[in-house]
Amino acid sequence: MTRTTPAGQPHGFATRQVHAGRGSDGPGGVNARATPIYLSAGFVFDDFDQARDRFGGADDGFTYTRLGNPTYSSVERRIAALESGREAILVGSGQAAVSVAVLALLKAGDQLVSANSIYEGSRGLFVENLGRLGIETSFVADHNDPLAWELAIRPTTRALFVESIPNPKNDLVDLALVAGVAHRHGIPLIVDNTFATPYLLRPLEHGADVVVHSASKFLAGHGSVLGGAIVSGDGFDWAGQAALTAGASGAPLFPHLTEPAHALGGASYVERFGPAAFAVYARDVVASRLGPTPSPLNAFLIEQGIETLSLRVDRQSATALAIARWLDEQPGVESVDHAGLASNPHHALAERYLPVGQGSVFSFTLAGGADAARRFIDSVALFTRMTHLGDVRSLIIHPASTTHAYRSAEQLAEAGIWPGLIRLSIGVEDAGDLLADLAQALEASGAALPAAASSTVASASGAESAAAPAIAAPAVV
Repeated sequence: MTRTTPAGQPHGFATRQVHAGRGSDGPGGVNARATPIYLSAGFVFDDFDQARDRFGGADDGFTYTRLGNPTYSSVERRIAALESGREAILVGSGQAAVSVAVLALLKAGDQLVSANSIYEGSRGLFVENLGRLGIETSFVADHNDPLAWELAIRPTTRALFVESIPNPKNDLVDLALVAGVAHRHGIPLIVDNTFATPYLLRPLEHGADVVVHSASKFLAGHGSVLGGAIVSGDGFDWAGQAALTAGASGAPLFPHLTEPAHALGGASYVERFGPAAFAVYARDVVASRLGPTPSPLNAFLIEQGIETLSLRVDRQSATALAIARWLDEQPGVESVDHAGLASNPHHALAERYLPVGQGSVFSFTLAGGADAARRFIDSVALFTRMTHLGDVRSLIIHPASTTHAYRSAEQLAEAGIWPGLIRLSIGVEDAGDLLADLAQALEASGAALPAAASSTVASASGAESAAAPAIAAPAVV
């Protein structure tokens, strides 16, 4: 079942995050202000003919929640509008979103080429789970080197994959560069945009073809529910793939989209759905059959979170930059991985792709290694120790011993995930309070604070940091 969104959006982002995608509230004209929660496994048919037509695609109505639900549809239309996309699909988690997007494009014998700097859960999915299905994944170490991508692509390559703001190092990707390489080979670029959110960056506007999100993070915003989303754009010519083949083999790049399908009465997905071919296949064939179905209640809460997305992300990004600048001045801190810092090697890309803000998840490395990181994390009082991000609460974690624990020491070193590296996800608390908590934890870790630290923290408290006046906005949630 498809739910399209007009390509041109007449309103600003904050207006769209509140109003985009609102449709009919269903029979009876209830006109509820918030989208109703349709907590129903299935939907009643008026008669024999309506049931037949809905299953046959002639009636664009609902049949079963695994296939579609009015609450999902409202969220999907809104996410598609915010990402400047054509179509969105809501699924049960971010991992499900990545899985559905990749499996809607690749089959056994195909290859996925991914940036090396990605979320560890995605890496495990690609290497272990998809590997068992016969899908090979190759990794590109320098994701901003076009030659590295060119050398990794083979006749069996069917998609490239990157994160807009990689986890946890903030080593930004030049999206237009990677998209250009992908399109020269007639293949799409998939971008995980979880860290940036559509408020800070819309990859489809920079050449990406498919965007995925862990909606559990910033879109929902409160750390209470799980969800994921896949968004497709209009830029990739799925129909044109009928004329493209994999080198000398003469085989179509995406035969499941370009060859006759029994379910469509002998038509192909590109013939029937044109630019929406990928999205329809991903929804009707992959997601509906694998069944990563979200709860309608979760969909409702995600939509509620989206309504304050720009307000939260604005504040979180400004606070994160102020904290990154402060950490960068501390003698016990070896490095700070935040693209908003002028000294960061990816700062030029941040100015190009993230002018509104560089996000609120970043890492820093303590000079004392793992022992200092342990003392630091055990000493925080306001930061929450948990594996999550994008919450209204500020979070802290030690990647080398948790999220990236299954990597070897050599792999961790290659990725720049040192024993003393700590990842922060900044929430909406007062910046001064967060700085004070970090300052006392830094002292407890064994690193000496500079003499000016106490005055810096004091000036940041209450009135907020003078280095980041944008933080002075009031809390929004």
